[in-house]
Amino acid sequence: MHSKKPFLLLQSRSEDEASDDEYQAFLKFGGLKPAELTRLRLDMGMQPQVALDDYAGVLMGGGAANFAYDDAQKSPEQREFEAYILPLIQRIVATDTPFLGACLGVGALVTALGGRTSFDYSEAVGAVDIRLTPEAKNDPLLAGMPAEFRGFVGHKEGVVEPPSRCVVLARSSTCVQMLRVGRNVYATQFHPELDADGLALRINIYKHAGYFAPSEAQALIDVVRCEHVTEPVKILQQFIKRYK
Repeated sequence: MHSKKPFLLLQSRSEDEASDDEYQAFLKFGGLKPAELTRLRLDMGMQPQVALDDYAGVLMGGGAANFAYDDAQKSPEQREFEAYILPLIQRIVATDTPFLGACLGVGALVTALGGRTSFDYSEAVGAVDIRLTPEAKNDPLLAGMPAEFRGFVGHKEGVVEPPSRCVVLARSSTCVQMLRVGRNVYATQFHPELDADGLALRINIYKHAGYFAPSEAQALIDVVRCEHVTEPVKILQQFIKRYK
């Protein structure tokens, strides 16, 4: 499939520095020029009706939202976010529009399909071992990938048993790490757009967000910089190459 259309990046990080760095990371590791990636910052109230045919595919970055809360526990911001993103994801699934959601994308995709995430399956900020499942063998986004690799994570919710429409492509010891629905809709719990520098930046930005004790930030950064994480970005590159 070839297209001159841009890709669309859905962003929900309210911190400008984190949002800008995420955008730059998708550009860098996706091999895209700025004209080839349109930003939609949902945190700034940018919630238009998206014409999916206008884009080569849709990317979704991470963020602070959590779908695992009971309805009574959800903040007005969470409710507003879900009211926009879930119908959009449902349209993406219904049309099998090329989609790759990172981290928060798993929660969005699973919830849009009627499933539930759980705070029981969180993972601390850092790198984990990710193992491909037998179903990953012939998936075009995973061509040439090793059976096991390291990936950067850091999330408060996760899923172990997704809805039946999801094909599980990778897992860690804690939770599902990569899903596919249909032929073209993907989500990863790990970050395919992230290197050690990007994660170090996020550690500093989110050190008061409840992922870890603020006093642990520098120690986490030191550990992250010793990690050899090379494979996840290849998935983003394969996605862009396939649908560009």
